[in-house]
Amino acid sequence: MSDNHENSIVFERKIERLKTLILKSNSMVVFTGAGVSTLSGIPDFRGKNGLYTDQWHSMPVEEILSISFFDKHPELFYQWAKDVWYHLEDYQPNIVHTTLASMEAKGYVKGLYTQNIDMLHRRAGSKNVYEVHGSAKNHHCRNCNKYFDYIEIADKVRDGIVPRCDQCGGIIKPDIVFYGENLDSFILERAYQQFSTTDLCLVLGSSLSVQPAASFPYYATRNGAPLVIVNAQETNQDTVATLRFSDLEQTFKALSSWFETVEPKNN
Repeated sequence: MSDNHENSIVFERKIERLKTLILKSNSMVVFTGAGVSTLSGIPDFRGKNGLYTDQWHSMPVEEILSISFFDKHPELFYQWAKDVWYHLEDYQPNIVHTTLASMEAKGYVKGLYTQNIDMLHRRAGSKNVYEVHGSAKNHHCRNCNKYFDYIEIADKVRDGIVPRCDQCGGIIKPDIVFYGENLDSFILERAYQQFSTTDLCLVLGSSLSVQPAASFPYYATRNGAPLVIVNAQETNQDTVATLRFSDLEQTFKALSSWFETVEPKNN
């Protein structure tokens, strides 16, 4: 049992309200952050002991993850990333990933937006996934834009090799949004459209502190949609949430067993 486990009486009352909201919803959207991945064993980036809050060889990790630093020192980035981003296949989808995939398959989740780059939502079976900060799945050459698959690059990085393009010799970069790069404009526009018209918004494992993605739930509440937040730490949108849970595992164990009995939507 985690430290965030809620009192059973209070929790049961809230989970029944959440089930009702889900059953009534026709356009639910979900926003997930690093807290979801921690249940699979992937370290949080911005938590108390997060990877981004530490230093690596006396350098701030957030500096290492800037595009200007990468272009100057790709070898240092890959030394850092070797043990952080290039063992993702060792982690497995957890109960949150699998339950959300089931909810989508039955017609309840219409869009899933994630800050996570670990590909676990897709591996769990979710289809309508929008990776706001990109993904480690694909890489591209900074010179000629040739694409490379994660596994091909991961093998090189784990061997201590800075990956270079076999076509032009350019440096290869993961398709993850670094500091100093713009988010995908298509994803941002799609998010604005879906969150602005949703009838239920779920925020899972995110502190809602990184813009512009943190503003997605605001689009939902601005138009009167219920907001449900499940996160261990407080967020700046807790006060407008219809429901607030603190324990992802407790919440999704309850949702998972219940949802097995839920019939698919007709629409």
